[in-house]
Amino acid sequence: MERDINLPLKSDLPFQFMYSYSETDPSIKPISFRESPKFSPFGPGRLDRKWTGISAPVQHEVDRKKIEEDRNRVLGAPLDDEEVAELVERYRHSDCSRQINLGKGGVTHNTLDDIHNHWKKAEAVRIKCLGVPTLDMDNICFHLEDKSGGKIIYRNINILLLYRGRHYDFNNRPVIPLMLWKPYAPIYPKLVKNVIEGLTHEETKELRNRGLNSHPLMKLTRNGVYVNVVEKVREAFKTEEVVRLDCTHVGTSDCKKIGVKLRDLVPCVPILFKDEQIIIWRGNLDQEQSLDPRRNSLVWIKITQISLLPVGQTLR
Repeated sequence: MERDINLPLKSDLPFQFMYSYSETDPSIKPISFRESPKFSPFGPGRLDRKWTGISAPVQHEVDRKKIEEDRNRVLGAPLDDEEVAELVERYRHSDCSRQINLGKGGVTHNTLDDIHNHWKKAEAVRIKCLGVPTLDMDNICFHLEDKSGGKIIYRNINILLLYRGRHYDFNNRPVIPLMLWKPYAPIYPKLVKNVIEGLTHEETKELRNRGLNSHPLMKLTRNGVYVNVVEKVREAFKTEEVVRLDCTHVGTSDCKKIGVKLRDLVPCVPILFKDEQIIIWRGNLDQEQSLDPRRNSLVWIKITQISLLPVGQTLR
């Protein structure tokens, strides 16, 4: 809960506040808003930052060096193997009471407050990730560490343990103003164009029909664990030009989010979303094929830019 009853609340956190840190790309500008940006999800007059419609930017200059020093001071000396093993054994089990579930919203703003509330009485918190964010677990780990100041000490498929640090003091934790409601998502440009860039109308139609009539590479379930999807799609593109993913019961919104993440992580080109089926194209080989000397295998380099919904990090 917010500790300071004096409004507006002031927070020294060195990043802009957003509803979801892992599932939103602030560099992608919306074309319109579903609600006026003047309606801040933090409540009227409750925060000393101005809400822009997608974020509440920092109002002062950030000293990165000082922030890094403060975080290292709280973390203290690195844990040795025995200490890590003890914490993992204590918190990794499914019956752990110190657990946070991350769904399709990924690392949300209010999740940070939940983490600190668990850290009040526990050295680490177990985080279980489900749904679209599990396509890129590296992205989840980055934002958890970056926004909370903690350290990931255990990672197994979709289960994480986030350590608070040797010198963590709950009474000196940062002020985290809570979002009182989930803001409406802005309106972004269309994800899939009528005619895919670089193709004719007939070629686009032929690829879409071929994808719809092909055998699905895999079936995705609602709020499932998708950690192996990217690698399977990459393998399929070594022999197939078009791939279909069966996302029955996943939901239209999640289908598009999955397509966007695959577009950046594989990379590939989403060409159709229909009846909860995702059709993706590996791209034009004449332009996108490149040899990776480290693995002596083919990797696909995306060069076509398409308007997209906001997502997290891209392929590293």
